[in-house]
Amino acid sequence: MARHHNITGELTQELLAAGSNIKVSSILLCNIHASTKCTVDVYAEKKTLGKFYILKSVELPVGATLLHDNFSFDHSADEFGLYIKLTKSASETPSVDVILL
Repeated sequence: MARHHNITGELTQELLAAGSNIKVSSILLCNIHASTKCTVDVYAEKKTLGKFYILKSVELPVGATLLHDNFSFDHSADEFGLYIKLTKSASETPSVDVILL
């Protein structure tokens, strides 16, 4: 079952909580801002172990879509959460649609 998120701003956002019993095999990211590119980080994090990046400093041009697939992220008995952080490249607020498959 796909999970959809609309992410806006430069704050770190939780995509999946630790132990949420959801398996992810693909992440689809689309920069929906009308005029500004942005930089994206997607990572798994466990408070005692730190961050493990799936995507690090990936630049998404205006209107671009990125599909990252062929990986496995299983939240069934995991203590890792899945997070996204956007960074703006101009004075405007970044905005990205995220679909987890």
